[in-house]
Amino acid sequence: MRSEVDFISEDYQKIFRQIETLMKCEAIPEQDVKSLCAKAREILLQEGNVQVVDSPVTICGDIHGQFYDLMELFRVGGQVPDTNYLFLGDFVDRGFYSVETFLLLLALKVRYPDRMMLIRGNHESRQITQVYGFYDECLRKYGSSTVWR
Repeated sequence: MRSEVDFISEDYQKIFRQIETLMKCEAIPEQDVKSLCAKAREILLQEGNVQVVDSPVTICGDIHGQFYDLMELFRVGGQVPDTNYLFLGDFVDRGFYSVETFLLLLALKVRYPDRMMLIRGNHESRQITQVYGFYDECLRKYGSSTVWR
């Protein structure tokens, strides 16, 4: 019989693999997207609307799917968990790698919940993502709107 520790260990191994894949700007399977979103949802639901942020903190905004700009931010600002980050939304739309960018931020949030703060911007709303490209990118990369939902 498997213990709770085994399940926790498997979860950590899985999130490490997902981060490793996403750091190379490679997509993760749809099933992994679903489980990552479910884990992130659990964490985010526990957080209040007002967050205390430990300083020092590196504040970043308007990534807009520019994956390589995000990598540069981590290069200059420091890698998680060595640096606290506050992302001010607008993670998606406009850039070519919105899916990978957003999923990497989510995976880092799941792995390092106290080091990564994510604030939703207007480009994370259903209506805006349908107009500015995230919806279409999800369709193109996953073949359906399931990941987008």
